[in-house]
Amino acid sequence: MKSIGPTRSSHSLPDTRSGAALIVLAGAQFVVTLSTSIVNVALPAVRDGVGLSDSGMSWVVNAYGLAFGALLLSGGRAGDLLGRRRVLLAGLALFAAASITAGLASTAWLLIGARTAQGIGAAAVAPAALALVMQLFPPGPGRGRALGVWGAVSGAGGAAGVLAGGLLTESLGWPWIFHVSGFGAACVCAAAATLLPATAPPAPAARRLDLAGTLAVTLGLVALVHGLTAARRSGWTDPLVLTSLTAATLLLLLFVVVERHHPASLIPPQLLTTGTVAPANLVMTLLGAVWVGLFFFLPLYQQQVLGAGPLVAGLSQLPLATANMLGSSLAPRLAGRLGAHVTLAAALLTQASGLLWLSRVSAQGSFLADLLGPTLVIGLGLGVAFVQLTSAAVTGVDPADAGLAGGLVNTTRQIGGAIGLAVLGTLAASTTAGAAPHVSRTEALTEGYRAAFLVSAGLIAAGAVLTPLLARRAARSATPAQEPAAPQSTTPHSPATTRSTR
Repeated sequence: MKSIGPTRSSHSLPDTRSGAALIVLAGAQFVVTLSTSIVNVALPAVRDGVGLSDSGMSWVVNAYGLAFGALLLSGGRAGDLLGRRRVLLAGLALFAAASITAGLASTAWLLIGARTAQGIGAAAVAPAALALVMQLFPPGPGRGRALGVWGAVSGAGGAAGVLAGGLLTESLGWPWIFHVSGFGAACVCAAAATLLPATAPPAPAARRLDLAGTLAVTLGLVALVHGLTAARRSGWTDPLVLTSLTAATLLLLLFVVVERHHPASLIPPQLLTTGTVAPANLVMTLLGAVWVGLFFFLPLYQQQVLGAGPLVAGLSQLPLATANMLGSSLAPRLAGRLGAHVTLAAALLTQASGLLWLSRVSAQGSFLADLLGPTLVIGLGLGVAFVQLTSAAVTGVDPADAGLAGGLVNTTRQIGGAIGLAVLGTLAASTTAGAAPHVSRTEALTEGYRAAFLVSAGLIAAGAVLTPLLARRAARSATPAQEPAAPQSTTPHSPATTRSTR
């Protein structure tokens, strides 16, 4: 496939066109992250409007998360094999149609089916868009600024979803949380078709898909996310939870066996040994666990303890979103002055300190006294850390595998979020249950949220401890570049051989 390669002179767009393309790709990412959180504050209205049961209401969220998290790797590889622009446009079109359908749904099965289709579309959009950003902007200051924009819209999308969900639900009604997402995706799709450069599909010989590995990892991730989600509701000893987690373990082990023997594996072995890909994804798992938990517990604390309505709870996310965007925009400059790994460690420690501060919230508190300060600190650290980790997870990857690398870093964040929410949710619930006989309901709830925020601070601090591993891997991968290049024609996965035709 003729892709936009590493040199601006031969493959990149002029600055004006690349800037417009970045806006389009950032818009695609914004739509995906917006739809992850926009439903949360509207769930009671959705339940009443469609006639959902309590378990059905949870599936409005879970159906999207299951499809999205399980298919990200497949979506990333589809972009590598079929053309990223093509997959991006198809994903946006499916996402838009599914969103409009969800807004028009009058039955539970149609709504949940539409949410599943939304997740499938999002799984195609997210890795393809990130891979195109990496192609349009070669390593250097331009890529750093582009990833800063990427990080800003990713963080802002989560906060904006909570705000838009509350505003639209109270003013126009719950269907509009889906209609807005659908109209937004349709507009981005039209802009992408106009502004993104066309790329030739790979040669037929290069279109080799690891069907066995794709099926094993997709079903394994579905079982894992389902088991973790169910554990938050039913507990870790529930038979369905145990069955799902056991199936996930077996399927993911099968995936490892298949990958070791398949000539065109879904995850090429050299991908995880390239640069800082593996340690960056490990830390991204921790970041995802805390990120999803933060946007889950903050609105609950504001509504169930402080008595705020959906709109006020949504508006209260604006300082966090603003700090996140500021951190994302500062990340390239900080990395240029301090070094990438020092910047990442400082950002993670900043976020951990904000979460530690947040773990002191009070049942008689207020937004100004308890939330504003710590959320500003958390948002700043989160924005810088997300940009640095995304860059570390895709830098140095063969251009033919850029979509897969984008799918992998999104998968680890999504799976980390599912694991984190299940563990933190169980912790908060058990802490609340233990405190309930001795204190008021709001104080018991506050004890649970405090515990979740405190453990979140510990997880992010653990990520900071792991950053020297990234530094060592980066130094080790940079060493061969100073030596004469060895011939690559005999290696089975060499970029100069099997993947050069893409």
